[in-house]
This record gives sequence, structure tokens and C-alpha cells, in this order.
Amino acid sequence: MDKPKREAILDLAKYVNERIRVKFTGGREVTGVLKGYDQLLNLVLDEVQENLQGLPEGQPTTRNLGLVVLRGPTITLLSPVDGYEEIANLTNSQHQ
Repeated sequence: MDKPKREAILDLAKYVNERIRVKFTGGREVTGVLKGYDQLLNLVLDEVQENLQGLPEGQPTTRNLGLVVLRGPTITLLSPVDGYEEIANLTNSQHQ
């Protein structure tokens, strides 16, 4: 007896050749152009920039990585860059 085929929760096909933002366990974050993916959510991104956090003021906040392969099990969040707007962290401003 064949099991029914599962449908993907996330349809990445519509984001191929589009810029996406990816966050990982541990807090690292990158943006890049989605070039490919597989059923385990491993991603291939090009023109990747890592957003660096916790650096002293005056240091670069991004670094260019080029073409990378991202392991699916380490990804915690995926979002398109278009339509994305970063807002201030309200919890930090309330404690100052």
C-alpha cells in the first residue's frame, strides 16, 4: 500500500532567483539569491552577505560570502527580502 504523497509546507520554487533572508540556530543571519534547494531544506544561495552582530561601533556590519550551501536542519527562519522592513528593538529602548 502506497502512502499518500506529502505536500511541502513551504513552496520555495516561487523564491528561486529572488533575494531571501535566512536565520540560523545560534543567531547567524544571511541574505542572498536562492539558486536551489532540496527536500531537506538545504539551500544554495549566491551573492550572500552575512549580517554581523555584536561588533564594536565603526566595524563593518556585513561581510560578503559569495556562493554558499546552507544546511536545512540549522535554519530557523526564511523570509523574502522584498517587503521586509526592520524595526527598532523596543525592549532595548525601554530599559535604557
